Amino acid sequence: MTEWYYADAAQQRHGPLAAADLQQRFQRGEIGLSTLVWREGLSEWRTLAEFVDELGLTQAPAPAIAPIEVDRETPPPPPAATVPDAWTAPAPAVAASPYAAPSAVLDGGARVVGGGEVVQAGFWKRVAAYLIDAFLVGIVANVIQFVVMLGFFGITGFGKQPDFSTAAGIVMLLLLYLLPMAIAALYYGLFHASTKQATLGKMAVGIKVVRTDGSRITVSRGVGRYFGFMLSSLTLGIGLLMAAFTERKQALHDMLCDTLVVDKWAYTDHPEWQQRKLGTVTVVILALFGLLSAAALLVVVLAIGVAAKGGWH
Repeated sequence: MTEWYYADAAQQRHGPLAAADLQQRFQRGEIGLSTLVWREGLSEWRTLAEFVDELGLTQAPAPAIAPIEVDRETPPPPPAATVPDAWTAPAPAVAASPYAAPSAVLDGGARVVGGGEVVQAGFWKRVAAYLIDAFLVGIVANVIQFVVMLGFFGITGFGKQPDFSTAAGIVMLLLLYLLPMAIAALYYGLFHASTKQATLGKMAVGIKVVRTDGSRITVSRGVGRYFGFMLSSLTLGIGLLMAAFTERKQALHDMLCDTLVVDKWAYTDHPEWQQRKLGTVTVVILALFGLLSAAALLVVVLAIGVAAKGGWH
């Protein structure tokens, strides 16, 4: 199927489009006969009027705003055959071309490049990243909890029944429950707002968190997104499962915080490096988690069986 491109009045390139889509835009008046178009096989951009018969443009559209005159010698996008398999959209034109993908400098120098295909992070990549992050945060939180408990028992004395009605006991309980939450909130908030825009788990699987316009999120939004994640978990997991079915692979907390989870090369100068496959790290993490879960389930089943037969007294 032939893929078409056209330039609008703001000198922005649009496409690829099927011939039927181009005809519909012509009939709606979004483009006119003077609009510059290009398809594979052409050596330069030409007006739509030259392809009236080829596209079957028989119905006169409403007047469209004529595009700004540009140099006809602008090189067209490379043929689809030269685009890597990992990214099927056409590569941007040269930097001097008015049809090059728009870019902007945001958040202290982070260059956000739009106009190319964005590969959304799939559900399983996000699960693998979460398992890595949960393991790392869990280790740190458990160490801190252990230190807090040592401090508490050092005050009350080892071997004694802890009295949680005292001021020291109440403080210890608060620290045991609130410290892990605070550590996790800071971990996700700071890492998602960093230049990598990803936690250690997301870095490992090759994904990142961005605003819906591709820009970097702030620390406050990152912390808020963590608490939004907790809200997604409280919906019996439905808020998390939404990432597998929504159009832009957004979970509930993504929608609340205006964020996306995308491939690490999305919104960069190299969108062609994006990967749709799960990747080795994701497959290994999911496989290990599956094996450990199966082993734990087997142990529970065996324990129940032994207890039912009276093997334990």
